[in-house]
Amino acid sequence: MHHEAYCACCRRPVVQAGAGELVHSPIGPVAKSAAIYLRYRIGMTYRKVALVFQDLFGLEFVPASAVGFDRQAVKRGAPLYEDLREKIRASEILHADETSWRNDGRGHYAWYAGNGDLALFHIDRHRGTEVAQSLLGQSFDGTLITDRYAAYNGVNPKARQVCLAHLITLAKELTRELLLIEAVSRDAKSEAFCEDIATFFSKACAVGKELLSGTRKWKEAARIEKRCTAELKKLCTTPVAYKPAETLRTSLMDKDQKYLFTFLRHPGVPPTNNQAEQSIRFLVIFRKIMFGTRSLQGLRTHSVLPSLVLTAKRQGRNPREFLETLLTADTAQAQAVLYRNSS
Repeated sequence: MHHEAYCACCRRPVVQAGAGELVHSPIGPVAKSAAIYLRYRIGMTYRKVALVFQDLFGLEFVPASAVGFDRQAVKRGAPLYEDLREKIRASEILHADETSWRNDGRGHYAWYAGNGDLALFHIDRHRGTEVAQSLLGQSFDGTLITDRYAAYNGVNPKARQVCLAHLITLAKELTRELLLIEAVSRDAKSEAFCEDIATFFSKACAVGKELLSGTRKWKEAARIEKRCTAELKKLCTTPVAYKPAETLRTSLMDKDQKYLFTFLRHPGVPPTNNQAEQSIRFLVIFRKIMFGTRSLQGLRTHSVLPSLVLTAKRQGRNPREFLETLLTADTAQAQAVLYRNSS
């Protein structure tokens, strides 16, 4: 039962929605929010989402209807997404990463920026500095943890930590490459250098974890940094013959050196970018399941909804309940439900 009135300005009857109801919609907000949750939290295709509702609940709708649910949520969640972008830019510590994406058969990139409280995804045609600046601003006043990709230099972070896990992986890959070369032609110095670098950064990561967990006192960090810097300089003193290993050696002594031990100068900064790797993994798996998107609207949808769902989870909120509020309440109420501290 609804109260109905006539609007003289609009010249049409006006019906007020009841509690937990979407006017003129045969499918309610609970079902719609559950469908969105299954796709952007569990990673199911539209067809499987429709099949789950049909088999478990007897609610039938075509997969195209699920696309409509997404678009409705994106329209209502757009202000929250832009507000989230501003919160990301104001963060003290931030992880960032990017991975490939396909849209209508063309190469795109899915970008991620976030921390333990927030998550922002953005899918873009490009992978340059301009995209990084659109996410983080032209001057990020915090500590940024990334791989060694040069596009992040354009955001001018106050401090930056390069991922030591990437350097360990690179050193191990070079070691495997060297082992494939015939023993007669193999450069023993290059092989020893790569093995020593992998061991060195593995130990540095272990120290970083101890500082974060509190098992090692922070007052030791300055002394540890001096020791690490001296040891790295000793490892990188002698040039090596294998060109990729020599490139790594020169970068560690030149452009990358100032970013290697930021975690020993700033409390709370991890030595690796594993947080971003784990966060963007959902889109990597999602990409394998449904092979990307087909339209600009799809790019927008797969940027906004994963961002809001993962942020809700990190805020200790129930993502499904947040999505229901997003569909039924105004922006202020949805924002209050999204964050643990509504102020």
